[in-house]
Amino acid sequence: MKDKQVTVSAHFDRVQVFENEWRFLFESPEFAETFCQDILEPFILKQRWYAGKSSAMKYIELLDFFKLEDEVNCFYGVLFEVNFKEAFVQDYFLPLAFVKEQPTQDSIVLAKVQLKNEIGYLIDGIYLEEMRKLIFENILHNKKEKNSLVRFRKGSRLKATAYESSKFLGVEQSNTSIVFNGNYILKIFRRIYVDQNPDYEISKFLTETGHFKNTPAYLGSINLNFSDKNTITLGLMQELIPNEGDAWSYFLKVLDEVFMNLQKNKIDIKALPEIALFTKLHPSDIPKDFLKWTGIDLFNKTATLARRTAQMHIALGSETKDTSFTSQNFTNDYSVWLKNRLIYQFENRVNLIENNMHRLDEMPLELAHEFLNNKKELRTRFLDFDETKLKGERIRIHGDYHLGQVLVSDGDFFIIDFEGEPESTIRDRKVKQPPLKDVAGMFRSFHYAIYATIFNNKDKYPQNNEELFEAGEKLYKYMVGVFMNTYVSFVQSKNLNIGYQSEINFLLKYCLLEKAVYELGYELNSRPRWAIIPLKGISNILNNQD
Repeated sequence: MKDKQVTVSAHFDRVQVFENEWRFLFESPEFAETFCQDILEPFILKQRWYAGKSSAMKYIELLDFFKLEDEVNCFYGVLFEVNFKEAFVQDYFLPLAFVKEQPTQDSIVLAKVQLKNEIGYLIDGIYLEEMRKLIFENILHNKKEKNSLVRFRKGSRLKATAYESSKFLGVEQSNTSIVFNGNYILKIFRRIYVDQNPDYEISKFLTETGHFKNTPAYLGSINLNFSDKNTITLGLMQELIPNEGDAWSYFLKVLDEVFMNLQKNKIDIKALPEIALFTKLHPSDIPKDFLKWTGIDLFNKTATLARRTAQMHIALGSETKDTSFTSQNFTNDYSVWLKNRLIYQFENRVNLIENNMHRLDEMPLELAHEFLNNKKELRTRFLDFDETKLKGERIRIHGDYHLGQVLVSDGDFFIIDFEGEPESTIRDRKVKQPPLKDVAGMFRSFHYAIYATIFNNKDKYPQNNEELFEAGEKLYKYMVGVFMNTYVSFVQSKNLNIGYQSEINFLLKYCLLEKAVYELGYELNSRPRWAIIPLKGISNILNNQD
């Protein structure tokens, strides 16, 4: 390990002694109990991937473990469950290694231990190159570990024949990403579910069945297979797409230039031509007065993104045999599920606003009052979902689609991260939804990008916030119009059934409202000043502008 030397904390001066040697360590009930109670708990509280920091831990339970071995090395894969006092659980995966030399990175050390007659350190094994190499080679050879349910699978598109190198990609968040041989990326899922991870499931489908080219190709996986229908996904290997960053950063840069043009090109904001939301618009049909402000490149890129989104949905809706991906009509069961879920979320957001009014002022405060004054109507809108009037179809979708889930590569867009909405259960993430929910997610992301540009650069623009917001709302409708024109015409030309225009408009409004209410939770908890963005989106819908 080549990291800068860090002094290991005093916590590791205490040596915990166990009678078993490393290769048979987990066969000791005494070790398993101590491992969960005394070793895992202080370790995971320091990890970025641990999602339970805001809840009160009750106890940790060892779920399962397996060995990863070759002629020289022995490592463990450990699955454990964290039980919380609030009566819910979270499951996690930890690669585990034993080393004799003091590691150079304090945060990866679980404990200093004596195993039989050997003194050393238990560490997060993924930071050991020998373990990363073994994992990669196991994928290359489709290995199934002896006396274990773990299975390594090689995808048909993986061309490597041997391990060359590995390094970590970026800062660790909810998962750990490793680049192998400079061309392949393996995502190790830290938070796990007793089900196939949607990211693995959809990535594999889009590559091997849907043949969708604008996503990293599926190259392999690590799964723990209890049965055909009871699988835990531990890792996903994909093609590494060379890129210039995500579409969020790209659009922020472009939008900053657009807003700089307000003064540079002496644009009269009130005179800018306005269109109704969902008006389909080809970039060549945008009025010259508007293009004098924005230029054409923003809209050409928006059209390209719409085309890639349409192609993704066409691929996801192409299956005729595998019931996990075959399209479905709208049903009463779906409506009941949807309404129950959204009303629960809506009531949560009402409580959040009521409890956070003191943190708001000016326009956000006005919009919050409007939200509370109209909560009965908003609740009615969520309940106003009649599946008998909808003729389109539901398919597997991205589920958490926004500009941050899109990479920019050589002028094109590649869609990534199909895990779904973090707040949803693993089962809910797999429910087939109208593809227009993804479209609405992207529209909300456009709205966010416009307002983020204003907030992040307000000292650069001479206009006041009200003027900038007015310009931003007009720009938003043009971006939506260009996206709509390309997306709808493309999916309909390929016979993906998203319904007729009235149904499309209803679903988009419904999903935009759902998404904006969902966003309120994060903003009110993390950055109240930005609550204006989802509140403005909700206000637009209430006033028939959205």
